[in-house]
Amino acid sequence: MSLTRRQRQHYDEHGYVVVEGGLTAGDLAPVIADYERFIDAEARRLHAAGVLPRLWEEEPFHRRLARICEHETSIYDRIDLMYCRLPGVFQFLRNGRLLDLVEGIVGPEITCSPIQHARAKLPGSLRPAADDEESRRKRDAMVGENVAPWHQDAQVHLEAADPHAIVTVWVPLVDATPANGCLQVIPGVHRKRRVYWSDGFGVSDEHLPEGEAVTLPMHAGDVLLMDKLIPHRSTPNRTDGIRWSLDLRYQRAGTPTGRDDYPAFIARSRSRPASELTDFEQWRREWVAALERVPLGQRPRRQDRPTEPRAIEIRP
Repeated sequence: MSLTRRQRQHYDEHGYVVVEGGLTAGDLAPVIADYERFIDAEARRLHAAGVLPRLWEEEPFHRRLARICEHETSIYDRIDLMYCRLPGVFQFLRNGRLLDLVEGIVGPEITCSPIQHARAKLPGSLRPAADDEESRRKRDAMVGENVAPWHQDAQVHLEAADPHAIVTVWVPLVDATPANGCLQVIPGVHRKRRVYWSDGFGVSDEHLPEGEAVTLPMHAGDVLLMDKLIPHRSTPNRTDGIRWSLDLRYQRAGTPTGRDDYPAFIARSRSRPASELTDFEQWRREWVAALERVPLGQRPRRQDRPTEPRAIEIRP
């Protein structure tokens, strides 16, 4: 499925577009299956070591990790793409239907940015089994980090990438609803060509650009394409399950990602197909080596954080 003319017009005008049914259940199944296997193997290891009292095998994908996290958080700490390094996830980064949609924004020569994440948005009602200060602190940190404040994705790459268009691709693996914490966006802000800042990560209410927030409930298989300058946030998860999602970034091949320490790769090249990375083991090795050199917590951060919105020029 390629973007229709109307969908591309919506993206250009509003800075985002939701492609309903852009992916099939079969597209998502390998990703979900890999995460289910990963969680199951880790749960069995922890259970054998006496860390977990049970395996919660009867729980579905959208609830099992939440039950585990009531007792032990180490699996949750490792579910991001660069830590798990799962073959089904790598193949999904190159999924043909997904890249057809991306091509409608960035063109036929596509780099997969290293700014890519898996999110397991835990229930806000999660309670640790042990009622002690340390357990409560970990619970609050896990739940809190998944309620993202208003921010632009331009804030999370270095300045070298500012002039270049980067599209965020947000894919829910389960239905994303107002109840479990779907996204909200402020449309049209990308046309101002401004990066907005505040202290720390995100955009404070004081510096937030004007505009009415739009809530985006999405079904599993829907795809959100979003300009890097569109402010967006997630909302609290008030259900008993996890809102699983992937947020990925793609851009025109040959442009800087703003994360030079981590591995980008050519996901699609109409002119030079042989340049595409198809080797999962190479991708896995590159992430292992990169994280050994520069752990995520030590990666370089933007230095340019003006107190007023800063204009940037986006090259076509």
